[in-house]
Amino acid sequence: MKKINKISTKIKLIGALLLFLMVSMIGTTIYLNQQNIKDAMIINIAGKQRMLTQKIAKNVFYIHYTYNQDFYELNSATDEFIKGLNILKHGDHDKGISAVSTYNISKQLIEVRKLWDDYYENVQNFKLLTQSYSDRDQGEKIVKSIYKNNTILLDNVDKLVTMYTNNSEDKTNFIKSFQYLAGGILLIIFLYSLMQLRSIESHVDIFLQYSKTLLSNKDTSEFKPIKLEAESESEIIEVGDTINCFVQKINSAMDYSNEALKQSEYASSKLEELTDEFGAIIGELKDTSLASKHLNNSEDIMIESTEELINSTKKLSNLKLELEKLTKSCQEIKS
Repeated sequence: MKKINKISTKIKLIGALLLFLMVSMIGTTIYLNQQNIKDAMIINIAGKQRMLTQKIAKNVFYIHYTYNQDFYELNSATDEFIKGLNILKHGDHDKGISAVSTYNISKQLIEVRKLWDDYYENVQNFKLLTQSYSDRDQGEKIVKSIYKNNTILLDNVDKLVTMYTNNSEDKTNFIKSFQYLAGGILLIIFLYSLMQLRSIESHVDIFLQYSKTLLSNKDTSEFKPIKLEAESESEIIEVGDTINCFVQKINSAMDYSNEALKQSEYASSKLEELTDEFGAIIGELKDTSLASKHLNNSEDIMIESTEELINSTKKLSNLKLELEKLTKSCQEIKS
């Protein structure tokens, strides 16, 4: 994996991770909370189914043993049970309730539906027998069958309610686990950000220390290049290379001026020696007028050349002084 050594890339990466994690946390939490609200409505409907089976059985017993033919509560309870069972199976678009599509719940709903069909058929037969005053013994058998099937139906409805409750709790536990995981990732990103900031700060401190060294350095004969760590950010390395290039140019110019100054001083001393020798020769040949004339001309040329070399030496000295002033300018401004 390629190591990221660019400050801007590190900042963008950290920002993108934080943004993605925060959006994911907020979006997932809102979605699952909405689902939990709907699950609570479904659990309430399933729990009410359990109560309705008891209510139906209670009305059947009451009508049978009191010879009453008021089926209003019985019909209301059966209609409400059928409506609730359809919502559990198919959902309710108006209330925003979706059918739970897990395999175990779907399988249990089919079982409850089969038991309810038999249960509902017995209730309808009971109503017909009661209204027609038919065989009392047959009615007693139907009542006993309703009592028996009611217990089985109630147990299966209880099982269905438990499944819905467990499904809702699983979602709640998922929210908690996701929040813990997201919190841990946020902590890791925070620590990573802190480490990267400290790394960038340490690399910038190298420039600060180097600048202070330049300002406090009294010896301007040569400057040492700045040394950076190999794992420094690309922007830091680029700035360091630029500074080192500038320092190298200053050192090269100063070395060149020093060397030129030495060569000029050496040439000047040699010319002085030649002048002395010519002076001695002129002394020996002063009686010869023609030779004296040529030697005087040679002496003039030699003196002129010496003066030009002296001037060149002075110019090179001035160049060196200007370079020293350039390198000391920061110190002078700072003071």
